[in-house]
Amino acid sequence: MTEKSARFKYIISIYLAGIIVFTLFRLVETIAYSSITGTELDFDGLYCKALLMGWRFDTVVSCYVLAIPLLLLIVGEIANFKRRWYYAIAHYTAMVLYSVCFFACAADIPYFCYFFNRLDVVALSWVDDLGTSLSMIVHEPMYILYLGVFIAVAVGWWLLGRLLFRHVLLPHLDKRLPVAWSIVASLLLLGGLFLGMRGKLSKIPIRVSTAYFCNNPFLNQIGLNPVFTFMKSVEDAGKRANDEVELIDDLTAYGILTEWQNQPADSTLKAIRLPEGMNVVLVLMESMSADKTALGATGVSLSPCLDSLMARSMTFREAWSAGIHTHNGIYASLYGHPAILSRNIMKNTPMPRMCGLPQLLRNAGYSTTYFMAHDEDFDGMRGFLYQNGFDRVVGQHSWPRSEVVGTWGIPDHKLFDHVIEHCDTATGPFFACVMTCSDHGPYIIPDGIEFHSRQDDIQKRVAEYADWSIGRFVRMAEKKEWFDNTLFVFIADHGASMNPVYDMVLAYNHVPLLFFAPKHILPHFDDRLAMQIDVAPTIAAMVGAGHYNRMMGTDLTTHTRKYAYFSADDKIGVVDGELFYLYRTKAQNASLYRYKDKSTNDIIGSMPERAARMRDHAFGMIQSSQRMLSEGKTSCDLDL
Repeated sequence: MTEKSARFKYIISIYLAGIIVFTLFRLVETIAYSSITGTELDFDGLYCKALLMGWRFDTVVSCYVLAIPLLLLIVGEIANFKRRWYYAIAHYTAMVLYSVCFFACAADIPYFCYFFNRLDVVALSWVDDLGTSLSMIVHEPMYILYLGVFIAVAVGWWLLGRLLFRHVLLPHLDKRLPVAWSIVASLLLLGGLFLGMRGKLSKIPIRVSTAYFCNNPFLNQIGLNPVFTFMKSVEDAGKRANDEVELIDDLTAYGILTEWQNQPADSTLKAIRLPEGMNVVLVLMESMSADKTALGATGVSLSPCLDSLMARSMTFREAWSAGIHTHNGIYASLYGHPAILSRNIMKNTPMPRMCGLPQLLRNAGYSTTYFMAHDEDFDGMRGFLYQNGFDRVVGQHSWPRSEVVGTWGIPDHKLFDHVIEHCDTATGPFFACVMTCSDHGPYIIPDGIEFHSRQDDIQKRVAEYADWSIGRFVRMAEKKEWFDNTLFVFIADHGASMNPVYDMVLAYNHVPLLFFAPKHILPHFDDRLAMQIDVAPTIAAMVGAGHYNRMMGTDLTTHTRKYAYFSADDKIGVVDGELFYLYRTKAQNASLYRYKDKSTNDIIGSMPERAARMRDHAFGMIQSSQRMLSEGKTSCDLDL
């Protein structure tokens, strides 16, 4: 290009510089994911193709960023404007918008490493708890690191932009191409801009599903641009059709629910019924994936205490969490309803009334207390829990300030100390639900405790500390008078992103489930499928706390389920003990895998009927749960 085409040369230079920065972020994200998760990435020679796919998505984002600057430059070229301020508007528009995009790229790195999902609208749920979110960022070294990466990139970006503006554009504003050539060049650039925005030559523009080109879930996602995924998720969330899921028609869903509710008991099972007035302690373990325990396929356990406890309990090896967020785990475990994709039911307006385990136990004469380490209002917990069966919700404002060690309040072992004190002073049967939190970043292991770890990685050390806290809690409880008259239940709120095989990480939903009452329940391992929504019905049936037909789960001691289903924001998974059905709501496509073999061979084409049965069961149950909520049919106040 000559000096006469400086305006066009400038805009192309900015585009190329933006693509380079986007690519650098993609490379950093690859290294970060591998190092943080300890995952050895096998690219099969396809990483360059993923980068090429990334260039396509980066181009889409860049074309939207550069649309206004390009139009200003084209007008300036044809009209022969020479004013510096006019081109400064185009320049600073591009610089600011790209800087916002680079911030999203920096934020996407820890988000992707934690959720194995690119940045989307779900991230905005943290805005409601801005203080906690900022504290988490400030106290988590890795978040500070990526904030530093963004600042360094932003400074470099602005210096480079200044160089291009001053040396490529400004000195040559008095020169331009002949008008005819200016029009031709402008039309070509506008055509390129339009094509770049679409990302494809075909009728259908580029979509998230376009990035999926192989069986490697990491490669399928690393090509996506987080700005693209975020904006598409915002667009999808804003559509009226997405206010409520529309997975299957309501009549079919009702038939599936009715069939499920009327299934006969399993004649091979013997119901477990505990003495009247048996206390209940339900522990929701933060991020305790089955892959962190002896149940995992790796053979490496970070939870010797929990492993020992499983050997003394009725333990379900094939238990699955409802979702991948804490609010999913609380809602499903206590109230027996599945996660509805990315929705946080606890933040619903109006707030639903649920006939869950807390309400049933309170109606049966139990005191009901919920224990958490952090701020009681986080994720809308306090209001929802008080409305739905809890006498007390105890959190950070109740703990001594000296015990608070970071963003998430008090450490696990201190939380369990307070639970022990509560149980010691309880009169009459009690229900205590405990939500641990130490195994959540920013990770802090408190000083002055008899805990030792040989792990170098902080995440593994914290997982071992969380396990140590559980073992310490059980040992303390065993010395109490109320121990023999108490049912202990342990389940994770969700798992963790570990050992990904598919673009829906099963380790995030595969969790341990233990029922521990050594005087009353014979220890054994059970390989039947279990779901988080089964926890409340099973406990209610065990202690004789009344009917649970407002819940979607079942009593695991009398019934056997064919399928377990779960969500990961924009994906739905179903397992039947052999096969894994995966439905991607954004791309609206499905796959079927033999997950026990960790096979990435999609066999949905050879087993369409089996896949359809798995899909319909999950879709029907999720759709029915949504209908019950919208019609107000989840309350204990209704006639049973």
